[in-house]
Amino acid sequence: MRRFSAAVLVAATVGTLLAAVPAQAHADCTATACHFDVPPGTYDVKVVLGGEAASSTSISGETRRALLPETVVAAGERVTRSFTVNVRTPEGEPTGADGTPGLDLRLQGSAPALADIDVTPARHTRQIFLIGDSTVCDQPGAPYSGWGQQLPQFLRKGVSVANHADSGESTVTYLQNPRLWATVQPRIRRGDLVLVQLAHNDKTTDEPTYRANLETLVDGVRAEGGRPVLVTPIVRRWFNADGTLNNGTALLVNGLGVDHPAVTRSVAAAKDVPLIDLTAKTKTLVETLGVEASKALYLYNEKRDNTHTSVYGATVYAGLVRDELTAQHLVPQGRARVG
Repeated sequence: MRRFSAAVLVAATVGTLLAAVPAQAHADCTATACHFDVPPGTYDVKVVLGGEAASSTSISGETRRALLPETVVAAGERVTRSFTVNVRTPEGEPTGADGTPGLDLRLQGSAPALADIDVTPARHTRQIFLIGDSTVCDQPGAPYSGWGQQLPQFLRKGVSVANHADSGESTVTYLQNPRLWATVQPRIRRGDLVLVQLAHNDKTTDEPTYRANLETLVDGVRAEGGRPVLVTPIVRRWFNADGTLNNGTALLVNGLGVDHPAVTRSVAAAKDVPLIDLTAKTKTLVETLGVEASKALYLYNEKRDNTHTSVYGATVYAGLVRDELTAQHLVPQGRARVG
């Protein structure tokens, strides 16, 4: 990579990139990536897309987070897009590797063309914290992807996703591990949303404990002035002979008979907490698609895995979360990308 100082503008589109670097940062840029030397925090990114030829550009960043959906620009034209990104250490899963310091962005799409980019510290940003497991987290390697990893692309400037979901976690371990809840809670600020989806790994958690753990998380978010949102778990792709998912494996009922979605709904009602019933929504979608078409949502073809989602599936499920965030007025409609 080439090194540019804060004052330098470098011109290019797929062979030539124009990068406007904030005064407090340095950037290393190529035609397909930029690294900004910034400390942990929340940053607004403004990009100008397009070039002499027709282009189609998407942007991802940090640990494979989708930050901007593919955007088509006609030849000779320019469009401006903005988004807000959370920079933290570790940059992906909280118990994973630290990653690269600073902000890393990657230009993707069928014909990427970046005409200008500007990164500045964000102000007046609403943070969405995510607490969850491997079906939510920023997965470090393909073909895996959590829905939380895809959610940022559905949000505009002014709303940032801080994904603190971690593979293998249950409500028990998330509360116990000092790198998880004890690290997240102090970062919550008044008005921040905290989405909680934990169930897949509560295989040996009894119902009183599971309920109490959800209540502890809800109370802890509210103690910091945040707004908790309970999310029922995505279904496992486990069909009955009649083409339905009406079984404990698909619907996250553990070996002790604990119906995780039902308990989550009950806690949401008792504590007056917004609920995103992702179990119901993903069940309807998977059953509608049927045995064959639903394989694309999961890693069945790649790994014979009916629990973890593909990039496609994670993106579809993130769209369902976006729909609920706007429908319940948890995120202003103007802050969400549609279509």
